[in-house]
Amino acid sequence: MKDYEIFTSSPSDLNREYHAKNGIQCIPFKVIFEDKEVDDDTWQTFSPKEFYDLIRQGANPSTSQINVGDYVEHFTPFLEAGKDILHLELSSGISGSINSAQIARAELANRFPERKIYVVDSLCASSGLGLLVDKVVELRDQGKAIDEIYAFVEEHKLNVQHWFTSMDLTHYFRGGRISRTSFLIGGALNICPVLNMDYKGKLTPRKKARGFKKALNSLVDQMSELAEHRKEYDQKVFICQSDEEENAQFVADKIRKTFPYVKEVCIFPIGTTIGSHTGPGTISIFFWGDRRTEDEPKK
Repeated sequence: MKDYEIFTSSPSDLNREYHAKNGIQCIPFKVIFEDKEVDDDTWQTFSPKEFYDLIRQGANPSTSQINVGDYVEHFTPFLEAGKDILHLELSSGISGSINSAQIARAELANRFPERKIYVVDSLCASSGLGLLVDKVVELRDQGKAIDEIYAFVEEHKLNVQHWFTSMDLTHYFRGGRISRTSFLIGGALNICPVLNMDYKGKLTPRKKARGFKKALNSLVDQMSELAEHRKEYDQKVFICQSDEEENAQFVADKIRKTFPYVKEVCIFPIGTTIGSHTGPGTISIFFWGDRRTEDEPKK
């Protein structure tokens, strides 16, 4: 029996079935509508269609990060049971939740000095964080110890490449990712931004495409330029979509044709935490590749 437990938070955008199958503990962020606050509970309160239709109809949800008490509440039973903990948290570049996790870790380290509690600022988001969690599961199942896995994650987390595009710029404008001018011109000329997660774990615009299909092709082009072993890439690819299943399948098929040795292509809906900030119409891909550095990636 393993002597440690793997934790992550809901913006890793892995579904409930994945958590159950792989023994992952998931701590939910909160999503706030006008009249209520609900857990990001991996599609128990809403279906993806229901959630994104609410946004299309004018809902403007916000999110609330996990507080110290929530982390303490989730970690404590496992520590009391004699388990160590490895927790992978959403990037500090887009959320302050990691700070609460670190405070909780320090508090619990005093109460349980004999236990190991590792908290990782993943510098990843959405199913990029999910892909990192999936690697941890793989290493755990190979029998690796918690210290070895923690060292691997810290060394390789910046090798998780994140590439996003969207046909609806509204939420990117509201979130300050693009300027008002870019928002207005982009909408008028059908220009879609292509963004990635940079080495600080921040979402950063990189290029523009005229039309959504060209933007989707651009995501796969970036993978050709940056993926580990390039066209001989042989690991998993995760795709996330916000009510864009058909276009997500288009990207998945193109990846399978372009990378014949790819291990598996998995498609997940973008969860309510990340989806509150992207809105509908977003497609993202995540793969193992060149380390994210201060230099911009190839264009």
